Amino acid sequence: MSTLTDSDAKPAAAATRPPGRSVLAADLRIVGDIVAEGTIEVMGEIEGSVRSKSFVVAQDGRMEGNVTAETVELKGRMQGTVDCGTLTLRSAAQVRADVVYSSLTIESGAQIDGSFKKPKA
Repeated sequence: MSTLTDSDAKPAAAATRPPGRSVLAADLRIVGDIVAEGTIEVMGEIEGSVRSKSFVVAQDGRMEGNVTAETVELKGRMQGTVDCGTLTLRSAAQVRADVVYSSLTIESGAQIDGSFKKPKA
């Protein structure tokens, strides 16, 4: 008779969990790459690359590097590249980036500098 150990059960349990939401606090600074199945919300700073389903930079947050996500919402500072399906730039956003998007919303007051490209279908 065989029994499952805790290490045998964890991968299956993790695979069935729905993607979560990771909130990076204002006092947190990360240098490196982040990969997540769910949402990443940045209130602090990231320098590196992010790949997730959804990515949010809060009003006081800062991202410097490359972002790849289905949806991106920027309220704070972003510098680098963004490759996404839907991009929303809120009124407080300060963006210096090269962006590839399918859908784009820019609120009045957002500061943007860079290139914005929509791929041809």
